[in-house]
Amino acid sequence: MIKRMIQQIDLNKKFNKINEYWTPKIIGELNGQYVKLAKLKDEFIWHSHQEEDELFQVMKGTLIMEFRDKVTQTKAGEILIIPKGVEHKPKTNGEEVWIILFEPKSTKHTGEIVDELTVEKPEWI
Repeated sequence: MIKRMIQQIDLNKKFNKINEYWTPKIIGELNGQYVKLAKLKDEFIWHSHQEEDELFQVMKGTLIMEFRDKVTQTKAGEILIIPKGVEHKPKTNGEEVWIILFEPKSTKHTGEIVDELTVEKPEWI
């Protein structure tokens, strides 16, 4: 049995280490999932995750999520859960947005879409 250490993480310190947009960084691991932080600005690409639901917890700013049939706005202190297979396009209104993602380790950044914004292997910070 592998014994893991108790982790206490200062989110502000971790967010301050992130200098790129749309590039999730891993800060923790639990129950086969990664806890990731990301800073967002402007817009991302259309994509979906066929095998995983996706949870966005907004810490700062407002996350705008386009779906094929509607648009949502998720503000700081709120979460957005997207069911697996639902195509979506995250964006902001030009402000910097801070999010926390809780995702299975197998989740691909842009699903099956490969783009210049795709992060193949997220880095730990």
